[in-house]
Amino acid sequence: MQTFLHGRDLIGDLDFSKEEVETVLDVAWDLKRKRALNEPHAYLRDKVLAMLFFFSSTRTRGSFEAGISQLGGHAGFIESKSTQIAHGDTPKEIGEIFGRYYDGIAIRHCDWEVGNAYINAVAEASRVPVLNMQCDIYHPFQCLADLMTIMEKKGRDLRKKKIVVSWAYAASYLKPISVPQSLILQMPRFGLDVTLSYPEEFRLMPEIEQQARDEAKKSGTSFEIVHDMDEGMKDADIIYAKSWGPLLTTADGAEGKRIQDSYKSWLMDERRLALAKEDAIYMHPLPADRNIEVTDAVLDGAHSVVFDEAENRLHAQKAVMALTMS
Repeated sequence: MQTFLHGRDLIGDLDFSKEEVETVLDVAWDLKRKRALNEPHAYLRDKVLAMLFFFSSTRTRGSFEAGISQLGGHAGFIESKSTQIAHGDTPKEIGEIFGRYYDGIAIRHCDWEVGNAYINAVAEASRVPVLNMQCDIYHPFQCLADLMTIMEKKGRDLRKKKIVVSWAYAASYLKPISVPQSLILQMPRFGLDVTLSYPEEFRLMPEIEQQARDEAKKSGTSFEIVHDMDEGMKDADIIYAKSWGPLLTTADGAEGKRIQDSYKSWLMDERRLALAKEDAIYMHPLPADRNIEVTDAVLDGAHSVVFDEAENRLHAQKAVMALTMS
């Protein structure tokens, strides 16, 4: 167990080693048990977390606010439009000043080719930990909750288990690519064989795909890319089917929507679920476009673990805050 994480940032999924992620999970399960038993665990009494949002949220805001409160601390919710950021406050100012006001800074900024650079610039200027609540490249806290959920459902030894990370159609906005990118980076380190499935136009960042190959090679697991949704589903133990935008194909929203709308057949339904193993689980970070991206029968069915997954955001985030902000 690696125990000294005080003061550390968590911006990218590989910022914490495998052993450090295992420490986070151990703490997360302990905090989950304490909450179940109503045991006090105010490890961050009087600590304050700045939560800076450039991108709207349901689960992220709710779980971070609840989490820091349950740890005995407080959250300061800051909507970027309510600040002077548009009028001159640079990432350096935010890092320097919020780093003096608060004990941690959490940021959600998903603008393509902007978000991750902004968070890193804040971290460079901050004297307190900076936590990435989601950017254009990574969604590390969602991925920690996903890994925690998979282990709860499939056991801690995940070798020879297959996860398919599949694109699915959504009628709503062109969603960030950060969730699938985090998944393909983190999951090979814990023994999972990863299949990434998407239409040609929905590729991920080449450097992230290469890092996923490198992690799989180091871990003795497999990483493959297919361009057929049915093929990806075959014999899967874990199905993670969700939408993301064709951001590496086009930066034009209208063209991206046209491309997206040409793949309406990439729907996660019961027929595709049946291609996976009999005890496969279905995962999604939510919100999902019901009966467009995934059918009600799958999302609300016996194989779905989406609400356990959403709950684990709370516990995983509390673990990181407790370890880095104490």
